[in-house]
Parts: sequence; C-alpha cells; structure tokens
Amino acid sequence: MTKYDDASWHYSGDFPGELPIKNGATHTGMFLNWCIANGFISDEMKEDAEEGIEKLKRRDITGAEFVMDFCDGKFSEYDLNDLGNSFAQDYYADDTEFGNKFSSFADDYINLFDAKAEEKDFEYETFYHIEDTWENYDLMKQMIDHRFQEWKEYKAQMLN
Repeated sequence: MTKYDDASWHYSGDFPGELPIKNGATHTGMFLNWCIANGFISDEMKEDAEEGIEKLKRRDITGAEFVMDFCDGKFSEYDLNDLGNSFAQDYYADDTEFGNKFSSFADDYINLFDAKAEEKDFEYETFYHIEDTWENYDLMKQMIDHRFQEWKEYKAQMLN
C-alpha cells in the first residue's frame, strides 16, 4: 500500500507547538478536497466517508478537518480511484519525473502561499502556518487544475 501522507508525520516532528495538529493536514486536505471535487476518490472512500464528503462539498468543513475526522489523518492509495492514484503518484509524491519536469504538489503549495504572503508583505513562519481556509483552497485548486492539465498532456506524450 502506498501512503501518500499522514498528519502524524508532520505534527509529531518539528511542528510549532502553538498550532492545532490539524495544521499538519492542511496541505493534504487541499489535495484530497480537489480529488473529491473531481470524482477521483475510490468507491470505498465514497462509502466510508459519505457524511464527511457531503459536509466538505457544502463547505461545512475544510479539507484538513475531513482528513483528520474521516481519514484518521492519513491519505493513501485506498482513498483514490485509478485516475486519482495515477495523478497523485506523479504530482503529490515527491521526486517524480513529472514533478521534476513541471512541479510537485508540495513545491506548488509552498511557492503559491509564499507569493501570496509576499504580496501582503509578510512571511509564513513555517509550512504549517498556512491557513486552512476556503479562500486558500480556492487558490490552490486553480494551481492543481493547471497541473492536472499539464499532467494529462504529459501522459498523452508518454503514450506516443
């Protein structure tokens, strides 16, 4: 089984003590939220987290809250369908051929929010200080949409 991420990897490490542990899942929540919105989740996830998916779609909870409350802080191949896994393996995972050629999710996440902070003349203290908000998700969603289009073209070229 491929485990893409686990909030405990983040909050049990060099994690700022003043932040809630769900901040260790903010980035994961944004990616998984995008996968849910695009229909890239597994049937098992649809069944196991039906209530959470509905709350997420209504924006009653954020992606990080979904990951913590309905996925036990973990994100793995079992959460996605074949297309979702194929994309996650190339984009969400670190040090992939696609990520090295275009960008990885983590690099996009950091660069996007660093640029947003710079525009407002501040700097995030750490990766974990990026706010778990719908406004931030909407920004990241645009980036993931863009990378997904690049990824589809990349995969098509790989087949030729």
